[in-house]
Amino acid sequence: MLKLENISWDTPSGTEVLKNLDLEIPDGKLVVITGPNGGGKTTLAKIIAGIYTQKTGKILLNGEDITSLDITERAKRGISFAFQQPVRFKGITVRRLIELASGTAMKEHDLCEILSKVGLCAREYINREIDSTLSGGEIKRIEIASVLARQSDLTVFDEPEAGIDLWSFSNLINVFQDMRKDIKGTLIIISHQERILEIADEIVVVADGGIKAKGPADEMMTILMNSNGISGVCSKQEELLK
Repeated sequence: MLKLENISWDTPSGTEVLKNLDLEIPDGKLVVITGPNGGGKTTLAKIIAGIYTQKTGKILLNGEDITSLDITERAKRGISFAFQQPVRFKGITVRRLIELASGTAMKEHDLCEILSKVGLCAREYINREIDSTLSGGEIKRIEIASVLARQSDLTVFDEPEAGIDLWSFSNLINVFQDMRKDIKGTLIIISHQERILEIADEIVVVADGGIKAKGPADEMMTILMNSNGISGVCSKQEELLK
C-alpha cells in the first residue's frame, strides 16, 4: 500500500500547489487520479516517484518510510514512472531500453511479445534509436512497453494519452485493460479522459491542492456524470465542507 500523509509542495516562486494532502492507494488496483488543470495531480505523481521533493509530509510504501529516498532508490523499491512527454535517448536502441527495464537480455520473440502489446512490430523497432526520428505516439508506446517489461510493484502514468493519435489512444486503453486483468502490482494513472476513468477500480479527484473526492469507479463516475463533471464534483465537495 502507498500512503501519503500531510503532503505539501510549493513552486520555486512560493505558489502553494499541494496543501496537507492525505491519500491511501491500495495494492492490486488501477487508480485514476483526475482533476482540473493546475489542481496538483501531476505534481502529486512526481512526488510519489521522487522527482519532486515535498515541503512537508511523509510517504510510506508497504509500511516503509520512503520520504527521504530519491528517484533511483524509489525505483529500486519497485516504483516506475511514465512521463507525459517521454524522454528521448539518442544512442540507445529500443531493444536496449527494454532490456534495461527488464533487467535481463531478451530474445527477439520476447521483445516482439511486449512491443506487440503496444501496437509496434519488434522487427521494425528493436534496433531503432530512441531519438527525434520517432513520433510522439511511437515514443509513448515504447515507454509503456518498457514499463510492461519492468513489471513494477507500483507504476505511475502521467497523462499517457497526451500527444498520441486516436488509434494509439484506443490501443492504449486495451493495454491498460489487459494490465488491469493481470495486475500484479498497483497502477496509478493521471488522466481526465473518460475512457480511462471508466476502466479504473477507484477514482481520486485532486483540485486546489487537495483531495476533493474519492471512491469506487462506478460510484465516482455516477457522481461525475451527475455533477457537470470534475468541476461540479469540486463545487459540491466544497459546499459539504462549509
